[in-house]
Amino acid sequence: MDAFSRFEQAGWQEKATGYDRLLARITDKVVDHLLDAAEVTAGTRLLDVACGYGHATARAAERGAAATGVDQSPAMLALARARHPALDFREAAAEALPFGDGSFDAVVSNFLLPHLADPAATVAELARVTAPGGRLALTTWDLPQHARFVGVLVDALAEVGPIAPVDLPAGPPFFGYAERESAIALFRAAGFAAVEVTTVAFTHRVASPDELWAGLMEGTVRMSAQVLSQPPEVRERIRAAFDRQVAPCADGEGLSLPVSAKLAAGRLPGP
Repeated sequence: MDAFSRFEQAGWQEKATGYDRLLARITDKVVDHLLDAAEVTAGTRLLDVACGYGHATARAAERGAAATGVDQSPAMLALARARHPALDFREAAAEALPFGDGSFDAVVSNFLLPHLADPAATVAELARVTAPGGRLALTTWDLPQHARFVGVLVDALAEVGPIAPVDLPAGPPFFGYAERESAIALFRAAGFAAVEVTTVAFTHRVASPDELWAGLMEGTVRMSAQVLSQPPEVRERIRAAFDRQVAPCADGEGLSLPVSAKLAAGRLPGP
């Protein structure tokens, strides 16, 4: 495991509960779109990779699928097992799945792509466990100007321009697969055909800038590390820039935050 993968794994151990407080309420809204793109119905053998606390796994099971969830974070799996004790959850990294070739009719993952050290190798592993004719569906965040709930922090960091944290391992671009062409190329390189990329957009409300700030600091790994590793005076400048960036989302009753995600799906050749 490389330094970036270790950083992500350790981060999600720490951030599991914080993620559940805000970010999960946003990502959950994409799950049914994800399962539809993977054509998950009754009898589908479904693998939910980086399952977190198991919402997509549970929604697939409600459709009648034979659903299995995997995650590399024991803290996330503890939440999943507590909430869905009847379902099958296993500890495993997306890059090294403990299943035989072609074990699943459909493989899904909700917002895994920004957290991978080697997306191409991981998608090849997802293809390995997908049966011929099976489908893969993945989501990732849209560009910051469209996904404003995270974009406001991205833009605040750019405005302040803090020194990069010395203890943050280099990783792939966070929004590297927000562009349609890059997502299609990723899927095709792993053998998937008829790849489609769609946009899932909606608005999410939070009570205040403080609630959004706390949610991002407590429920993200790479983004929060860029802030929390800075000296106090730099953190204060980032927060001030954040408040300026989020101000246009205020509507008198809190914040109305535009959310946008990219959903890519494809099918392996087969019967």
